[in-house]
Order: sequence, then C-alpha cells, then structure tokens
Amino acid sequence: MTALAQAAPAAEPVTRARFVLAVVALATGGFAIGTTEFVTMGLLTQIAGGIGVTIPQAGHLISAYALGVVVGAPTLAALGARLPRRALLVWLMVAYAVLNLLSAAVSHYGLLAFVRFLDGLPHGAYFGVSALVASGMVSPERRGRALALVMMGIPVANLAGVPAATLLGQAYGWRAAYVAVGLVSVLTVVMILLFVPSTPGDATATGRRELAALRHPQLWYAVGAGAIGFGGLFALVSYIAPITTDVGGLPESAVAVFLLVLGVGMVGHGAGELIAEATLAIEMGATAFDIASTVHPHPTLSETLMEAAEAFYGTATHVLGKSKQK
Repeated sequence: MTALAQAAPAAEPVTRARFVLAVVALATGGFAIGTTEFVTMGLLTQIAGGIGVTIPQAGHLISAYALGVVVGAPTLAALGARLPRRALLVWLMVAYAVLNLLSAAVSHYGLLAFVRFLDGLPHGAYFGVSALVASGMVSPERRGRALALVMMGIPVANLAGVPAATLLGQAYGWRAAYVAVGLVSVLTVVMILLFVPSTPGDATATGRRELAALRHPQLWYAVGAGAIGFGGLFALVSYIAPITTDVGGLPESAVAVFLLVLGVGMVGHGAGELIAEATLAIEMGATAFDIASTVHPHPTLSETLMEAAEAFYGTATHVLGKSKQK
C-alpha cells in the first residue's frame, strides 16, 4: 500500500448514508485496536499479579504487542496487497477478536507474551487497508477528511474505551477487558460485512514494490522521529498504573482518570488551536503531578493534589494568556 493515489474506487455505488455507516464500521475497528493497545498499561499491576510476574516483566507484554505491530505492518501490507480489501479487513478483525479472547484465557507468561505479539500483527495493516478503502469511497479532494474520520477510532478509544476497559478490568479482573475488546472486534466484523463496500485489491502489486519505500532515507528519518517521540510517551504511559498507585499513593480507580486525561489530550489536539493549547496546559499539569509524586515518594493525597494544582494553575494561565494575546 504504497500511496493513497493507488486507492481503488469501490466496486459498488456508495451513497452518503452508506459512506457514514462504512466509516463508523472502520472507526469501530480502530476503537477496538486503540483500546487493546493501551488497556494493558492501565491494568499492568493486575496482569502482573494475575500471572505471577513482576511489574517490569509484565511491561514486556506491551513490548511484545509493539513488536508485533512493527513486524506485521510491512509484512501483511506486502502479502495482502492483491486481496480484496473488505475481505482482508474482515480477516484482520477476526484475528483480532480471536487473539484478544485468547489473551483473556492464557495464564502462562511466555504464552501470553506470544499471543500479545500475534495480536499486534494486524494493527498497522488494518489502518493501512482502512485508509485505502475510505479513500476509494470519496473523490480525491475529500480523501483527507475520510481518513481523519476513520482514524478517529483511536482518540475515541483513548477518551472512552481505555478508561472504561480499565475500570472493567479492575472490577471484574483484567481478563474481562480483553474479552470486551474481543467482542467489539466481532461487532466490527459484522459491521464491515454489512456496510463497507466491496473494494478490489491491487492486481499489479508485488511484495517488492510494496516494500520499495523502505529504500528512501526520508522514510527512515520519519520513522526515527516517530520512534523517539512515541518511545518517550510510552515510557511513561506504559507504567501509568504503578506510577499512579505506588508512587503517587492514589487509589486504583485514579488510573482510569489519568488515562481519561490522556484521551482528552489526544482528542483535544485536533479540535482547534485554543482547545489544543488548553489541553497542553492540562497535560503539563498532569506531568507536573508525576514529577511531584516522584520527588515525594510517599505524599499525602492533599499534598500531591496541591502541588499538581499549583503547577496546573501556572501553566494554564501562561498558555491561555498567550492564546488570548494572538
């Protein structure tokens, strides 16, 4: 899937209503993927206790999923380029459903890590194929909007799916969160079959051509920048549960609140300049909370919240003040 310019038009007419339903179906798959990607972080403490390993060892489950994403994205893109795209989307989400349900059933650490690796394989390919399908349903000048709508599944997952799945896992056990994601994946399969139009694959595609972009240095510059940026983000977010409870001294239920703040940040950055800047202030305040908690390993709740509030007030006043001056 080398370029959006290769997005084939749908093989059947697409009405406005059909387009909306198809986008919702594709975004629902993104919602499932975004939820399972981050919910392991929110339930890391429970998973570690449930399978009898340390928290750092449980953190390797996150790495296993990420490794699956890295391996699966180019591999499945090359292998599946010729396949009908709706069928490919269906099989990718079937795999997601099975592997998340299997994650809920496994108790052995090594086997769970392997299943999480397999679960990461469809991640990048799903979004790549979804982008091509969405692009094929609209005229070229509207492709950007179509792509944005499809990708909204991830920020919505972080805004609602991850906090909800975290609370579900805390209340009923961490396995319940994976079961929920598996069921959403099954729902996505049904919606794709009902609403996404049939779209042919690229009959001229070859594995060599699909991977040809890897020869361009600019791609590796972008990959490197993304790896550094997201590496820093995941280094913190991966251990948000023990940071909140063990370092911050907050109750377990507070983990979902911090995941919600993260989700607000992801949605807010696309909602306009003022909202984006306000979101930045909230994120800076949340970061200040983490720093304060680290400086004072065993603070009282009132001390921690007071320091976080002071940091938030200062950063919010500065950022929003600059916004008003523009």
